[in-house]
Amino acid sequence: MANTDIVLRFVLSTDSNVDMRTFRVLQVLGNATEELEVYKFSHPLTGHSTGTTTFHRKNLDTSIFETAGHVEWFSSFNATVCFGVDECSVKDLRKTENGGHRSRRFKASGVEYKWKLGESGTDMLCIDSKDKHVAVWSGEDRKLTVAPRCAAILDRIVVTCFLNIWFKSLGRW
Repeated sequence: MANTDIVLRFVLSTDSNVDMRTFRVLQVLGNATEELEVYKFSHPLTGHSTGTTTFHRKNLDTSIFETAGHVEWFSSFNATVCFGVDECSVKDLRKTENGGHRSRRFKASGVEYKWKLGESGTDMLCIDSKDKHVAVWSGEDRKLTVAPRCAAILDRIVVTCFLNIWFKSLGRW
């Protein structure tokens, strides 16, 4: 991946009373000392596995956060994800291939992508249908590095990365 990659850092709340599905995503800019908040994920603290996680994306032209979509949880493992008006099941965003336990597939703009679990067990790699690297998740740094050619599907990459982190935290890779 190149220097022009989109580097995002997931920042969890330090408040122990906040649901893990509430977090911010900062874009690391230029010399890595400047960061810009580009996504906000919020989930109500209900004490239940259900509820709705809403995600907002910053409009860089207006500097206003706009609703980009939501995840409606029916249980800890079952949800519907809405990207604007496009709705899909979380199962469709985490498909397995022939019972394979090391990867999860999703489609965006008619192309199939695959998240693969890294050897460390905390890192993930996203590749496209031509086995080209699209994104890398570093669990230790909580950073997602995305190839610039994937800017048009950034919401899908960020959300599917989040979903895989969520399911992994529940022992359901």
